[in-house]
Amino acid sequence: MASISGTLQQVLSPIKQYPVQIVLVLVVLNLLWNKYQSGLVSIPGPTTAAYTKLWRVYSVWRGSAHLDAINLHKRYGNLVRIAPNHVSVADPKWIPVFYGTKEDYTKSGFYPIQSISWKKKPEMNLFSTRDPINHRIEKRKVGNAYALPRLLESEEAVDSCINLFTSRLDEFASQNKPVDLGAWLQYFAFDVVGELTFSQKLGFLEQGRDVDGMMQAIEGMLAYASLCGQVPEMHHLLLGNPLFTTLMPAMETWNQVLVFTMKAINNRASIKRDGELINADSEGRDMLSRWAYVKSSNPDKMSTRDIIVHLSTNVFAGSDTTAIALRAIVYFLCRHPQCMQKLLHEIDNADRAGKLSNPISYKEACEMPYLYGVLKESMRLHPSVGLLMERHVPAQGVEIDGHFLKAGTIVGINPWVTNHNSEVFPNPDDFKPERWLEASEQQLKAMDNLWELNFGGGARKCIGRNISWIEMMKVIPELLRQYTVELTDPKREWHVVNHWFTQQEGVICNLKRRK
Repeated sequence: MASISGTLQQVLSPIKQYPVQIVLVLVVLNLLWNKYQSGLVSIPGPTTAAYTKLWRVYSVWRGSAHLDAINLHKRYGNLVRIAPNHVSVADPKWIPVFYGTKEDYTKSGFYPIQSISWKKKPEMNLFSTRDPINHRIEKRKVGNAYALPRLLESEEAVDSCINLFTSRLDEFASQNKPVDLGAWLQYFAFDVVGELTFSQKLGFLEQGRDVDGMMQAIEGMLAYASLCGQVPEMHHLLLGNPLFTTLMPAMETWNQVLVFTMKAINNRASIKRDGELINADSEGRDMLSRWAYVKSSNPDKMSTRDIIVHLSTNVFAGSDTTAIALRAIVYFLCRHPQCMQKLLHEIDNADRAGKLSNPISYKEACEMPYLYGVLKESMRLHPSVGLLMERHVPAQGVEIDGHFLKAGTIVGINPWVTNHNSEVFPNPDDFKPERWLEASEQQLKAMDNLWELNFGGGARKCIGRNISWIEMMKVIPELLRQYTVELTDPKREWHVVNHWFTQQEGVICNLKRRK
């Protein structure tokens, strides 16, 4: 024992004498290990990014990661090493590989951070779950509710939001006052989600403000998720710490999104202490009614937990991305008056021919080709998602451009990069809706393959994309049919901050009623 004790003392003695030096040596060794990983060492990128994740954290913290990604690929080419184990890819041919229906490239640790807790237990949603099997099971439960024909059964609910939206805009137009149209478009998107999900507006349009601080809360959650998602192992020390869950009240008592979801459910049903959902309304076309009916008729197909998770996901994710696209459409049209005039001409011609309802129906809007081009081009130039869509390289590894990436390496594509691909989109920085109408069949297919990444890819494509498309197709032509829309300060550019979603500020407009 004395011998062992003496040996231990000899080992510990240098540590006690030189603790700082030893820590520094370990840090340097870790940085060198990061830098010289096989398969990654020869991939170009920012010098510090190969050693530490801090370069990427800083890029996200600045809110400029989408622009940084474009510039990095212009400088370094198809592959860019943006963190010790992260590779950003620009070549579109890898979209079906990384985001294929097989899901052999699984989601990274970035995604589970964006989930809720219910009854003090983390609950994965369709977006945050990393398990392909779990994703398929959950999607089968609710996927039908998001099908385009099923959503169009509730088109009158969207119409009611459009009517309220334009009535509130009348107040600004009649007083000749500038309006933050970007904010009001988000109020509109929130209320549409409320109608389709709960058969009730969330109160944003009526009150003309951020109800219960939900917009601010979601902004804070996205900022946390985007930053912590670059170093996901830190989440277990922060908000994902089991002590946090133990010491804090249950999330359904303080998280604004979850609180509202629970309140909306309780307006139509009752939730017992054990989590059982009873007295649910079995009629109606909103998602709560449909899912509650499924649960009441076959509890094995739908649980209370399922209903709460999917409804709260609608509230959390159903407004921001749509609002970003709507702001982009208005902003780019205002900045390109010739495009605005072409779209107005198309709307007015249809109106004079008696082809438009009040408000404009989705089917009628689909007969406007230039509107279609404007929407597609706006979302191409300004995608809602601004970070890498991360995936793990599977067990067999993968070779990309002569570099072999071993299993576990994180790869992905940023939609901002592929949407600015000059080979597929000539003059990619130009706003040109005509490109979607004039392209050959082959060119259009190539463009669509890249554009679709705005909503994700493969089995993980955004389940709510049809909701967004219906809103955009209906509200934009109705807005321009009723108002002349101009930027209050045409020379002033908007301000964009990328915290996972590329949120814009500064779409301040003057409105005038059209005769």
